[in-house]
Amino acid sequence: MNARARDDAEETRVLVVEDDRGIAESLVRGLRQAGYGAERVGTGRAALSAPTPDVVLLDLGLPDLDGVEVCRRLRARSDAAIIAVTARGEEADRVLALDEGADDYLVKPFGLAELLARIRAVLRRRRPAGPEILRHGPLALDLRTRQVSVNGHGVALTPKEFGILECLVADPGRVVSRQQILERAWDAHWYGPTKVLDVHLAALRRKLGVPGLIETVYGQGFRLGTVQEPRERP
Repeated sequence: MNARARDDAEETRVLVVEDDRGIAESLVRGLRQAGYGAERVGTGRAALSAPTPDVVLLDLGLPDLDGVEVCRRLRARSDAAIIAVTARGEEADRVLALDEGADDYLVKPFGLAELLARIRAVLRRRRPAGPEILRHGPLALDLRTRQVSVNGHGVALTPKEFGILECLVADPGRVVSRQQILERAWDAHWYGPTKVLDVHLAALRRKLGVPGLIETVYGQGFRLGTVQEPRERP
């Protein structure tokens, strides 16, 4: 991740408003692994009294106050981005939450990768600061359009392949474990075989066509290797 993008993530404060401790702790852990500052409260009153964050992940089924009412009060006093996170999937519930100030609506169950994408989207709308492009040698990822190029040539990737590559390019050189990639690109509660990652990595390496770009660190995980961009001939 370039210095500006890393600073932006580290400066973004996310408040998780969720009364289910297991779900809340999983969300906080995933958000922190992604570079966000994340804290959790379990009630609507605690959410209303907490310091104003940049993003609120708001469960609508809270034990003390109706989540939609919490959303309305938060919006009245703050310009924080609000993502309603709930098991309620009916259209009327979505419309009500959006009308009361929510910026987005995410229905449980969902994967961490989708949640992170929703957070980036609401932050882009509230912080229009130009394209979010991550670069590493000949590789470029546009997080807004989800397009990838190598040496200026577009490469078509599946959503899972893009998610894997996004994990690695977020911090080039750092080893990312299999579990971390699965939690980011698949789901925080992935219980399937980890060998599925090898299949997608093989396809990803083949499509990128840059030997040494994705390195395997045996027993630890994967990382992006140091690859120089081709020099232009005089």
